[in-house]
Formats: sequence, C-alpha cells, structure tokens
Amino acid sequence: MTTRADRRPTIGETHQSLRERVYVELREQIIEGTFPAGMRLVERELADQLGVSRIPLREAMQRLEQEGFLTVQARRGSVVTDFGAQDATYLFDVRENLEGLAAGLAARHATTAQLRTMKRLLERSRKSSDAGRLRQAVAHNADFHQQIVEASGNPLLQELMAPLDARLRRLFRLTSDLNDGDPMCGEHERLYEAIHDRDAARAEELARHHVAGTRDSALRYFSDAATQLSDKS
Repeated sequence: MTTRADRRPTIGETHQSLRERVYVELREQIIEGTFPAGMRLVERELADQLGVSRIPLREAMQRLEQEGFLTVQARRGSVVTDFGAQDATYLFDVRENLEGLAAGLAARHATTAQLRTMKRLLERSRKSSDAGRLRQAVAHNADFHQQIVEASGNPLLQELMAPLDARLRRLFRLTSDLNDGDPMCGEHERLYEAIHDRDAARAEELARHHVAGTRDSALRYFSDAATQLSDKS
C-alpha cells in the first residue's frame, strides 16, 4: 500500500504559491516534452493530477498562453504550441543582442559568488558532456546562460530575458540529441574567462558569436526534420 510518505506530494499539498508552482510545473512539462506540441490540456484532468483547484490552474494556463507555450483553438481548448524554425529564428534575433549585452554587463558587475557559480556550472557541463550525458550538459549550459543574465546586475534586462530563457530551454531540449558537447563547452569556458577577466568587449563579442553558432545548429535541426517528414510523405 502506498502511503503519503512514499509518494511525491502534489502541488496542492505544499505551502508555496499555487499560482507560481502550477505555472512552473506546466511549463517544465512542456519544455521536457512530457506535454508535446499539439497536445490538448484538459483543465479537469490537470487539476486532479496536480491536486489543485481550477482557479490557479486557469491563471497558470493563461500566463503560458501569453508567453506562447499554449494556444487556444476552437472546439479544442488549450493545446501546446508548436516550436518550429520560424520561432527559433525570432528567438535568436532577440537573443544575439540581449545575451551580448548581458555578457558585457556581467563582465563589469559579476560578484565573486556569481563567478564561482558560473565556474561550477561549466565543470558540471564538461563532466556530463565527457560522460555522454548530453541532456544534462544542455541543462547546465542553460543554467550558465541564466547565471550570466543574473550577473548583469540589470533588473530590466533580467525581466526581459526571463520568458526567453524558458523558450531557450525548450529549444535546447528539442535539439539536445544533436548537441556537440565539446565545442559548446569550449565556447562557454572562453566566455567565462572573458567575464572573469572583466573584459566586457570580449565577453560581448564571444556571446554574440556563440548565439550565432547555436542559431546555425538549431536551424539545421529544423531543416533536417522537415526533410525527413517530406521523405515519409
């Protein structure tokens, strides 16, 4: 017999903000592909699964709709939005400028503790990559990018980048199987060195170059996927 202590508590059994917890949980399910593109999300079923009422669930779903993770369709309700090549292009257009800015600011403002966190994330990413655990490496790399934004010391930039971070994680998750760990780790390590050395111009240049490279890899992924789909039809 399964007891309460034997299972993971539902969101409704915790004492944290329900609205935020439900939002994060649903967003992570989409990012991880547990809720794939095109899947219909039924409020009643989700409320039972998460152990919450429909009010915080509906608020979370509305927020996800505003951020582009869900789409309301006639006669179907809320479905998980697809993420394709055009979405990736829009994301990279914005990322190249904002992440370059974040890296330059981080070189000026990063604290010793934030630099230590970046270094630790790079070490974990390298270890995961060397062991062939590419999905873990991708997760650490995404955390590294997020840490740079936090180290920028600019609250407005952090606010602008927050919804982009979730979309970036979804893109990294989609393309994780094609991720080439060694070059990615090397680029991040050089970027960290520029930030650590307080070389703002170099950090911004490396960040922009890195984003351009990941853009090319991501768009090749979508192009290959489209070709495979065409060959099957």
